[in-house]
Amino acid sequence: MRELLKVQNLRKSFKISAKQQKIQNTKERIKVAVDDLSFTAYEGEVFGLLGPNGAGKTTTLRMMSALVKPDQGDVLIEGSSVVKNPDEVRSKIGFLTSELKLEEFFTPNYLFSFFSELHGVGKAEAAARKQKLFERFGITKFAEVKVGNLSTGMKQKISLVISIVHDPDIIIFDEPTNGLDVLTAKVVTDFLLELKDQGKTIIVSTHIFSLIEKICDRVGVIIDGKMAVCDTLEHLTNEKSLEDKFFDIYAERAGETYEK
Repeated sequence: MRELLKVQNLRKSFKISAKQQKIQNTKERIKVAVDDLSFTAYEGEVFGLLGPNGAGKTTTLRMMSALVKPDQGDVLIEGSSVVKNPDEVRSKIGFLTSELKLEEFFTPNYLFSFFSELHGVGKAEAAARKQKLFERFGITKFAEVKVGNLSTGMKQKISLVISIVHDPDIIIFDEPTNGLDVLTAKVVTDFLLELKDQGKTIIVSTHIFSLIEKICDRVGVIIDGKMAVCDTLEHLTNEKSLEDKFFDIYAERAGETYEK
């Protein structure tokens, strides 16, 4: 398989405010969010990043997407460096995060046109792609409704569609089903499987075991900013559920025993 994405020894730290120190009950002034993290992703595979909240998953994806500059290390997207050529990287990927906030007074039609132009998609191609994606996600009848008047699920669908207006080969999803009702979550999950069938390379960050088990070929378990294990899903679980295996790994790292 052709290597499309290579994460090399990423490290990122942040200063902690006095308020955050109090909340986290720590005297440390610096928080290491990601610590010497490395992995690869190949053409046509779905790679899952699994870890608890605060493990460093979102920070990792932001560095991969050239939104946050790493303190150390690099990410190569089809040979383009997030450190040296961030604009090239952004043009090659789609990035969807649950933290994406759509301007509530814009309509889906306007947003799709705006981001299509931003990515240099021609008008004819953008129109055809919009029709296909809007119909696929049931957005068509809401195309001229302001985002602020739409449901949470519909906003997530619009965010997903906007993230792939340029039909990228590498797509990065941060908690794509987080906070969604079961019906909308299934629509999103089914679409991820469709993208996989199209040969797209997909990176999915989540804490939901069932999502990893359903769509991923390989999985990396992140604990406290470090890669605890990275393997194929089949080999990692080895007749155990992913949930049980995760807590085995977590207990080993934390030096604790969890009752199941």
